[in-house]
Amino acid sequence: MKNTTAFSHRPDTSPRRVLRILLLAAADLVLAAGIAFFVYVSIYYHPEEAATEALVSDAAVRVEQRDDGWFFDGPSEEKLLVFYPGAKVGETAYAPFLRRLAVQGMDAYLVKMPFHLAVFGAGRAAAVLEDPAFAGYTQRYVGGHSLGGAMAASFAASNTSCTPNLDGVILFAAYPTKKLDDSLQELSIYGSEDRILNRQALRQGREYAPADFTEYVIRGGNHAGFGNYGFQKGDGEATISAEDQQKEAVRAVMNFVSAREKACRESGKASF
Repeated sequence: MKNTTAFSHRPDTSPRRVLRILLLAAADLVLAAGIAFFVYVSIYYHPEEAATEALVSDAAVRVEQRDDGWFFDGPSEEKLLVFYPGAKVGETAYAPFLRRLAVQGMDAYLVKMPFHLAVFGAGRAAAVLEDPAFAGYTQRYVGGHSLGGAMAASFAASNTSCTPNLDGVILFAAYPTKKLDDSLQELSIYGSEDRILNRQALRQGREYAPADFTEYVIRGGNHAGFGNYGFQKGDGEATISAEDQQKEAVRAVMNFVSAREKACRESGKASF
């Protein structure tokens, strides 16, 4: 009688094999996360035709495209706003608004952001403010729309001591998340029909505001009206046009900075 021996197959559970499996699983997760991220950032709000037209220089405003953004050079030689765009919005959607601002007396630098997300470029204002080409401006502000505004405020909060020539922050549908130094000024502008702006966070942001703080509400304005990129999902319906919202925002900004310029002159103090 022939004897047969049964062999049972045992899985390889050696540390080397387990490590290999774990590394392959981790690589798959990283790859999947990377694909998901690039799909996420590839979907964003695109500028409307009016935004493209606003990038053309004319007698009133010279628009210069640079490596890290666009410079809107109007008649002002004193006032400058370094502007951070909102999250997942094509930067040039803010060209009509910033052109209007430059025409009225405040030049603007629209900063280009990685992946259209200011959270990845929160410190980019430093390069603009330190550029000798902009050293002649005596009233210098950082600001932006939505997440861009929050990141600009974070930059101001973290760089007050090393950026002494910064006057303040101008926020559009945004709020600070860190305490702003009382040497700064803050203007907060938002629309009454904005349904994206977190009102609880906005109230919390007032606690981080400097002593010189002004809030301005545009009646009938919404979240997306500061740019030209169409309706934003989740936003309220504006009862005024984006053009009117931007014009009113420009007036509020100019009134704000002009009042402080006047107070500075009357007190006999120079800006810097």
